Amino acid sequence: MSNSVIFAPLLAWPMVWAAALLVAAMVLLAIWRGLPGWWLRGLAGVVLLAALANPSLQREDREALSDIVILVVDESASQGLADRPDQVDQAVARIEAEVARLDNTELRVVTLGDADGDGGTLLMNRLTEAMAEEPRARLAGAILLSDGQLHDIDAAPRMPAPLHLLLTGRATDWDRRLQVSNAPAFAILGEPVTLTLRIDDQGAVPANLGEEAEILISVDGGEPNRFVVPVGRNLELPVMLPHGGLNVIQFTVPTADGELTDRNNSAVVQINGVRDRLRVLLVSGQPHPGERTWRNLLKSDSSVDLVHFTILRPPEKQDGVPVTELSLIAFPTRELFLDKIDEFDLIIFDRYKRRGILPQLYLDNVRQYVEDGGAVLIAAGPDFASAESIWRSPLGDIFPAEPTGRVLEEGFLPRLSDLGQRHPVTEGLDGGGADPTWGRWFRQIDIDARGGQVVMSGVDDRPLLLLERVGEGRIALMASDHAWLWSRGFEGGGPQLELLRRLAHWMMKEPELEEETLAVVAEGQTMTITRRTLGDGVGSVAVTGPDGETASVTLEQTGPGTWTTIWDAPEIGLYRLKEGDVEAVIALGPAAPREFEQTIAASDRLDPALAAAGGGTLVLEAGAPDIRTVRSGRPAVGRGWIGVTPRGAYRTLDVRVIPLVASWLFLALAALLMIGAWLREGRK
Repeated sequence: MSNSVIFAPLLAWPMVWAAALLVAAMVLLAIWRGLPGWWLRGLAGVVLLAALANPSLQREDREALSDIVILVVDESASQGLADRPDQVDQAVARIEAEVARLDNTELRVVTLGDADGDGGTLLMNRLTEAMAEEPRARLAGAILLSDGQLHDIDAAPRMPAPLHLLLTGRATDWDRRLQVSNAPAFAILGEPVTLTLRIDDQGAVPANLGEEAEILISVDGGEPNRFVVPVGRNLELPVMLPHGGLNVIQFTVPTADGELTDRNNSAVVQINGVRDRLRVLLVSGQPHPGERTWRNLLKSDSSVDLVHFTILRPPEKQDGVPVTELSLIAFPTRELFLDKIDEFDLIIFDRYKRRGILPQLYLDNVRQYVEDGGAVLIAAGPDFASAESIWRSPLGDIFPAEPTGRVLEEGFLPRLSDLGQRHPVTEGLDGGGADPTWGRWFRQIDIDARGGQVVMSGVDDRPLLLLERVGEGRIALMASDHAWLWSRGFEGGGPQLELLRRLAHWMMKEPELEEETLAVVAEGQTMTITRRTLGDGVGSVAVTGPDGETASVTLEQTGPGTWTTIWDAPEIGLYRLKEGDVEAVIALGPAAPREFEQTIAASDRLDPALAAAGGGTLVLEAGAPDIRTVRSGRPAVGRGWIGVTPRGAYRTLDVRVIPLVASWLFLALAALLMIGAWLREGRK
């Protein structure tokens, strides 16, 4: 029950105040004139003014409401380190018992996990949400149970009661962190790109740890290289990308004894390797209709640097035509095939045959160039089947087929072999399939395949296009010189440009055209896993997550030689995928999430917000605190205890308003006073 006096004026308050001024003026006038009843007149005016103010007694029936204490439990990833989960469990149990001991006080427990993506710990947002669900007038205090590593301190709410932090962790905690900065998204193959590395030790670092650390660097999950680098200093590392496409470079620092976690001991950089220019050497053995087509196709690509030589007249031919009318420069055989051969990404022999222009030594150098990682494409014409065939040179040792000596002069439709329908060089070529819609060719060199992969066939299913790996390099043999008919649009033409592009990229070892690949792309935490193979089937993909757990993912066939699936990763970090002999690596977000950038428990980020709310920090390593009630404005934290402020909130059940004095009584009293003033003045 609560009683209070209220006023409900019969007139507006400005009019009441105007009446009060009028009464005061009349009393002053009476005093000035010397009227003996002036004080009775003043009392009568006061009674009338009180009647206009209408004083009443308000009586409220109230129900007391309990005070509320909010406990925000940080269950982010960093809170799972060491024995912090046990500290949290014990602290929650103690706080529940302490709040239950307080009179008329309730506890609200809310939890907080990692934010979506790589948002880190949004502790203040969670506190704000919890406060919004409770009446602000009942909030007696809030407690944060955390390691203090939050990422939204700017969102701290204004507190009507004390805010405290119970800090997890231990004074002996220490951790080692690896970070990579200055990592570009793209880099040019053959040119070094500089990355900046840094290894930092945090917390109570052991004295015997030393000032150097070992670091392992691997590319695409391969065998790592080991280096020893200083700790606490920026290290500039030049990196040369090994191949085009996505290169996943992983840096790892071995886990030291006693450190909190190894989740921040790795860093992953994903760099796309692009070729600045594709250097191609095209050697045409003689002029023919397809020569110009080869040249136009290669020159149409601005990223191709083409060096083209055509042998217009062999040395044995004597027709009296001046050399100046046949060529601008002599054929620089030594410069091209000895001094600068390694500068070319691809060498094309277009209807070339042995004529004594290129000595056997030079052709043997081309063979060595292929075995060391180079690429050669042979576009064979009738000369390939002759006694002067380039096959009868040192290059013949690496050819995937040998000529039979027959030249088939008849119309035929190039077809994809069973293998070619699955091979990435020819799979899905526009116009291919069971009944190709592209135009015919009219000449094929008969060859016997002795190795390699037959991806296209011609007359009577004879090999037409063969691909072969030789040492570190690759070679392709096209057993026809009529591919130019596709470029001319004969009988509808065909995809010569696309075929040549794929051949060049396959010989350049571009990952997307490898026969046996395991590719993965990610959007957010959703992976699209694609397995390409020339085999008849694939097994499940083993996916190893950043926590070391392995999941088995089943693929479904989506095309010839292609199996695909979509898989949602449970968390961000570095994932390793393996199926059979092929592996892939992908990083979802950073390899070391934001949650593990700072793992040592500390209150420095929260100290300003705690001080503004009148609270403080207690370390759980010393034990969970007692909870006391303190008056507003008094210190709310001490050694081994924290305080909450009772709010005295209530709910009004009923309100009654009773006039203090009846209206007729005011009127009678005022009349008596005025009569008394008249009588007194009349006797005088």
